Amino acid sequence: MTMSYRSLGRTGIEVSPHCLGTMMFGAVGNKDHDDCVRIVHAALDAGINFVDTADMYSAGESEVIVGKALAGRRDEVVLATKVHFPMGEGPNRGGNSRRWIVRAVEDSLRRLDTDWIDLYQVHRPDPSTDIEETLGVLADLVREGKIRAFGCSTFPAEEIVEAHHVSERRALPRFRTEQPPYSLLARGVERDVLPVARRYGMGVLTWSPLASGFLSGKYRPGAPVDLTSGRAALTPARFDPEVPGNRAKLEAAERLIELADGIGHTLPELAVAFPLVHPAVTSVIIGPRTMEQLDSLVKGAAVTLDDATLDAIDEIVPPGTNLYHPDGVWRPTGLTDLAQRRRPPGERAAR
Repeated sequence: MTMSYRSLGRTGIEVSPHCLGTMMFGAVGNKDHDDCVRIVHAALDAGINFVDTADMYSAGESEVIVGKALAGRRDEVVLATKVHFPMGEGPNRGGNSRRWIVRAVEDSLRRLDTDWIDLYQVHRPDPSTDIEETLGVLADLVREGKIRAFGCSTFPAEEIVEAHHVSERRALPRFRTEQPPYSLLARGVERDVLPVARRYGMGVLTWSPLASGFLSGKYRPGAPVDLTSGRAALTPARFDPEVPGNRAKLEAAERLIELADGIGHTLPELAVAFPLVHPAVTSVIIGPRTMEQLDSLVKGAAVTLDDATLDAIDEIVPPGTNLYHPDGVWRPTGLTDLAQRRRPPGERAAR
């Protein structure tokens, strides 16, 4: 397959339209390091030059595996990782503070066995840290040569806009990329995040095109679901047919299977091809656990969807619609912190 490459926003960096995600490398997925290395090499040999990981994936084990895989091939690869989630017990071992990021980047560089990171991403917003603090330390890391560019991941549109305004007001480098969840079943980012990213000229690398595995084709109405292995073991509520809301996902997936069959493709191939149709999207992250999964997902990279197919998808899952909450590990504090959405009892009287 001949690979075409795309500019990652306005960074000048050229990346493949599919990015190898490595969340399933290590303890939570494929524990065989040698097998994971073979998967990375197969992806590179297929023309993929973009690899994404994070410090929190299997508590750093994924980064270690990626470092092993890139030995001798580092210059071929645009390497991305992320910072934010806790990496150990105790305070100040996570978040978006200067104190943590200067430590976390050194840990990632060591695990990845590299002198630089091409794209360093803030994994989630941190309401306890001023965005200027975060942008300032990231700018310092660029000047020090430890990272080449930086971006954000799963930021709401309003947080992206605020970050750009702060960069402009404080003359700081800005977020160059955003990494949102985007799939046939989770199209909410079409409403705001993708248009905002396009307006600011940001590169966009989307995650979970298979909806955490729900669009793998093995989840069918009435079929038993194994909640003890694979993606289902990580977030059982997304796959359990008894959980309210999952019926709509099953019904939509069944219709999408029929659509994919009608155009001569599998559901995973349809799912992987879909996000790239959006003009804001630069690259789609595929996260295989096995070589067989990689082979299936790479086939989807060659699929081109016509307008009739896209119209049919819109009828099944309307644009801008989420059939489930795509981010299972983070919620805005405005929703989770009662103090931010309930006045104290003494102040609730109507005036």
